[in-house]
Amino acid sequence: MAHIIVVGNEKGGAGKSTVSMHIATALARLGHRVGVLDLDLRQRTFGRYMANRATTMARAETQLPSPVYYELPEVDPATLNPGENPYDRRLSQAVAEIEPTCDFILIDCPGSHTRLSQVAHTLADTLITPLNDSFVDFDLLAQIDPESGKVLSPSVYAEMVWNARQLRAQAGLKPIDWIVVRNRLGAQAMHNKKKMGEAINNLARRIGFRTAPGFNERVIFRELFPRGLTLLDLRDIGVVGQMNISNVAARQELRDLMKALKLPGVTVDF
Repeated sequence: MAHIIVVGNEKGGAGKSTVSMHIATALARLGHRVGVLDLDLRQRTFGRYMANRATTMARAETQLPSPVYYELPEVDPATLNPGENPYDRRLSQAVAEIEPTCDFILIDCPGSHTRLSQVAHTLADTLITPLNDSFVDFDLLAQIDPESGKVLSPSVYAEMVWNARQLRAQAGLKPIDWIVVRNRLGAQAMHNKKKMGEAINNLARRIGFRTAPGFNERVIFRELFPRGLTLLDLRDIGVVGQMNISNVAARQELRDLMKALKLPGVTVDF
C-alpha cells in the first residue's frame, strides 16, 4: 500500500505548499512514484504550483522528475449512502484510485479546519505540520502561560490529531508519525528562538510528536513558485546564477528535512 503523507495545520502562511512541493519532488527525484492531492479547494496553492511547473517544462521543452497531480473526483449525490458525507467519498475514492500506482501519496491540506482536512488526518501514516518559529504559530499546537512558559492545554488542532490517532487505533492501523517542522528559524541564537525550542520540546513529550528543522526565510522560495520549480530543479532547468551560497544552504536544509522524516524505503542521496 502507498505510504500517505499529510501536510497540515490550521493556519495559513506556515509554508505548507512549499514544504509539500519540495518533499513530493524530492521523492520523485529519488525514483519513487508520487501522487499528490490539494485539499484547499478555494485557494489551490499547491495545484497552481503544479500548473506553473507544467508550463515551465513546456516552455523549456524538457521534463523534470515530478509528482503526479490528481484532482478530487466529483461524486453523484445519488450514489451516496444514507448519511454519507460527499467529501468523505471524494477523498476515499481519490486515494483508492491513486494508491495502486504510487509508492507515496502526499496530501496538502488547507490552512483552516475543513471536513476534508479532518478526514485526511485520519489517513496519515506521516503527518507533517509546518510551523513558523513564533509563539503566534505555537498557539496552533497549545496554549501556554505567558509568564512561566508552561503548557496549559493542547489546541483544537492538537486535539483533532489526537482524535485521528484514536480512530486509526480503533481501525487497527499503525500510529501516525507526527512531525512538527520549524520553518523560518532565525540564524542567530535569539531569546525567542530558544524559548520556542524549549516550549516545543516540552510539548512534544506531552502530546507525542517529533520535531524537524525546516526552511529559513529565503528569497529563492518566492522566486520558485511562479515557475513551479524547487531547489532541486535549478541545475536541470539551466537557471544561470541561482546556485549561490544561500541556495546551496537551502538545499542542505531540504536534505536535512528529508532525512529527519525517516520515510520508509527512502535513501536521501541528492
